[in-house]
Amino acid sequence: MEFGTTEQILDEIVARTGGHIVLAIPMGIGKPNRLVNALYQRVKSDATLSLKIFTALSLERPVAHSPLEQNFLGPIVERVFGDYPDLDYLKDSRAGTLPTNIAVYEFFYKTGDYLGNSPAQQHFIYSNYSHAARDMLIQGVNVLMQTIAVEDISSTPRYSWSSNPDVSMDLIRMLKASNAAPVLAIGVVNRKLPFMPNDAEVGADLFDLLLDDETSTHDLFAPPNMKVDAQDYAISLWASTLVPDGGTLQIGIGSLGDGIAQALIVRDQCNAEYQKMLVNLQAGSGGKLLASSETGRFERGLYGCSEMFVNGFLWLIRAGIVRIEVYDDVVLQRLVRKGSIDKHVTAQSLRALLDSGRIHATLTEADVEFLQRFGFFRDDVRWVDGQIIVAGKTLPPTLADATMFEQICAHCLGNELCGGYIMHGGFFLGPRDFYQALRDMPKAELQRINMTRILYINELLGHEELARLQRRNARFINTTMMVTMLGAAVSDGLDSGQMVSGVGGQYNFVAMGHALPDARSILLMRAWRTKNGKAMSNVVWNYGHVTIPRHLRDIVVTEYGVADLRGQADDEVIKRLLAIADSRFQEELLKIAKANGKIDAAYQIPAHQRNNLPTMIETALRDGKQSDLLPDYPFGTDFTEDELVIARALVRLKGLLAHPLALIGALFGLASSKLTEKTIDHQRYLARMGMTEAHTLKDKLIRALFVRNL
Repeated sequence: MEFGTTEQILDEIVARTGGHIVLAIPMGIGKPNRLVNALYQRVKSDATLSLKIFTALSLERPVAHSPLEQNFLGPIVERVFGDYPDLDYLKDSRAGTLPTNIAVYEFFYKTGDYLGNSPAQQHFIYSNYSHAARDMLIQGVNVLMQTIAVEDISSTPRYSWSSNPDVSMDLIRMLKASNAAPVLAIGVVNRKLPFMPNDAEVGADLFDLLLDDETSTHDLFAPPNMKVDAQDYAISLWASTLVPDGGTLQIGIGSLGDGIAQALIVRDQCNAEYQKMLVNLQAGSGGKLLASSETGRFERGLYGCSEMFVNGFLWLIRAGIVRIEVYDDVVLQRLVRKGSIDKHVTAQSLRALLDSGRIHATLTEADVEFLQRFGFFRDDVRWVDGQIIVAGKTLPPTLADATMFEQICAHCLGNELCGGYIMHGGFFLGPRDFYQALRDMPKAELQRINMTRILYINELLGHEELARLQRRNARFINTTMMVTMLGAAVSDGLDSGQMVSGVGGQYNFVAMGHALPDARSILLMRAWRTKNGKAMSNVVWNYGHVTIPRHLRDIVVTEYGVADLRGQADDEVIKRLLAIADSRFQEELLKIAKANGKIDAAYQIPAHQRNNLPTMIETALRDGKQSDLLPDYPFGTDFTEDELVIARALVRLKGLLAHPLALIGALFGLASSKLTEKTIDHQRYLARMGMTEAHTLKDKLIRALFVRNL
């Protein structure tokens, strides 16, 4: 490992690769943006060099598309994203101006960002998240570059993969196990990255080059929390009943992820109100809870195992719901699962380990290390020349003799089991206060979160027994865009072949939901959406792109209820999906199913399932939305109160500007309205938007419409 400057590192990359660079960089915030930009600009300016970039989830600060948007977004972007540097290759890729000697390949896009971008669509690599490292090797990666965290409170700095051990750890493991050409590994220190311990900690000797200077530290990309509306909360409340106490949880980012976390917190902390909301939803839609559903408080808690460690998990940890500890030792985990060992360390704990064969009758040095690591032995126990030394006493390390067993128990036993993890994650991304919470978290609490490689989280192979023991009653909850009437899911692409995002780990978790005996795969979907001002069903008869095939159908949840599709015949699948579809589209979907001979021609949708309408959801959740139980932003927001008011007005205004008839109606309304702009509040909002003065007719009309929509 050598420390270098940016220019020295660029020179080394060119020298080591012969100028033909195949670069792997992590998804999300693990990218060292400034060094990547420097490399990009050098290759861009020198046609004798070439660069291929393999990555995912390239992030950039929000971009305004009109002066109105710029006035609103400008102060927010500066406040929230600070000095986060955008990626130069991303700007050129969006503009279609990538030079011919540079290509960018991604396996997951920020949702919708590359629709219609032909070069980006052509270079999309359709890979499971768990196959990303393998596919990078197939493409001949010769440089790995990643942002890392540092803890330098002692004379010897410690380093961590921090947010992104996910693919990098697997890539390094695969390189060591193969005959592939060596990869130049470059670590770039960003001192704003939280230092994550456990598997994420990495030795400095892993890196060929290390950059730690003022250019490498910058603000992290921090997407603000999204609003959780009534539709999202209804979905989340139904889904929350599927999470068993004592089980394992996986959720994702966004409003539905936040909604589920909040619903679980309400279930635990305000159970009477939670039960009332469920009753209202069932009465409104006619939907029923599954026989296996649970709606009580979390007496045992949950264990989190999710490719993405999201802000919602942090709040579940704070609420004391995610608290079940798992252990990365098969025998120990088995004994804990059986109840032979609990949190309190006793002589029986030691006996259980001995009887299971996990430790020897004559303890070895490795046995003592194991016992100390998990708290069975005190920290001051020492192994010296085949003897145990503790508190000035020397003890022979034998457990076979009853007297010595008692002596060892009397002098060596610790108090509580330790070294367990309540959360496994592959990467993280979240708002500013999420990162700050990780930076501020006491070490003992942070030690219970294990950021690790994606193949451990998203797969069972290679650690199947341990995974089965840890991932008890797992509920793998993901989102999808559409579901066909026969149970296939469309989550990441269009029937044109255009990719909206990517499969990521969804297929991994769906497959795992079927592979683990007590697990379930749960797909969340909004029953309807608006396109060009027209309501459309997200339950469809068929679609030309499928992310999850129908033979892996399991549980689907919409705002109108839960459809358990596992093991059901096609006609029953259709009935159950019709029951959770929006009622505006049920008859047409049923008509198509009958025309294709997939359901009895005499079947009629029951009357109690025909009230699946947005107004029903609003009514059912009115009390929860008006209270603090279902707030728009359950985990806070980076927007000020004024900005929230303005944002709502802009959304309504955008809708008007996009629909001529509605706009004409609004303009006629203005002509007859006595609304004045001269109230203090309106003037404050106008000033924030730079609209205090309006000189042209167009500006005056937009200002008037803006005020009206406040």
